[in-house]
Amino acid sequence: MSEIRLIEPVVRFCAVISRHEEARQWAKQRLAERWGELGELGTPSPFEAGGFYKPEMGDGLTKELIGIADFADPAGLADWKNTTNDWEAEYAALDRHPEPRPLNLDPGYVSQAKLVLATIKDRDHRIYLRDGIFAEVTLNYVGGRWIHHRWSYPDYRIETVAQFAAACRARLRQHLKATGGFRVGVKKTPGAKSVTGS
Repeated sequence: MSEIRLIEPVVRFCAVISRHEEARQWAKQRLAERWGELGELGTPSPFEAGGFYKPEMGDGLTKELIGIADFADPAGLADWKNTTNDWEAEYAALDRHPEPRPLNLDPGYVSQAKLVLATIKDRDHRIYLRDGIFAEVTLNYVGGRWIHHRWSYPDYRIETVAQFAAACRARLRQHLKATGGFRVGVKKTPGAKSVTGS
């Protein structure tokens, strides 16, 4: 019988997308208040998505990747997505902008081997978690670099995202080395948890 092993923590992050600087700042403040101190800050970049979001979010969108300093349990991914959906609705209800969806929040995490996104959309390459949320492995770390797949969103194929993921991975590995928290060869005590996430 296979033995359950320790699950390594991950770096939780959130993609913050809006045409409004005020909305992005509100999101970063909310992330810091609810999920803890901010860690890695990705380079802001234009977000196109083929015009898919234009009707509800408008033109001239900017996307920022925001890492969270505290490490998290990857099992929380579905909860994170449902939480950020609530935050989107909360900000829209403030009625500060004309767009029906002025803020888009997409959480995910970086592990040693992959960058994972949460989504409500089902596809052949996505795994259902719970509560209407699916998980997608968008990037993999192979041969010392981050690689994408046929399904990876174009905005996750750019160098600035690879740099962000590399910074998250480096900090995670430093933490794992310092704490001896690597999965290989480490058994998990029944009922014990290695990290927390909400």
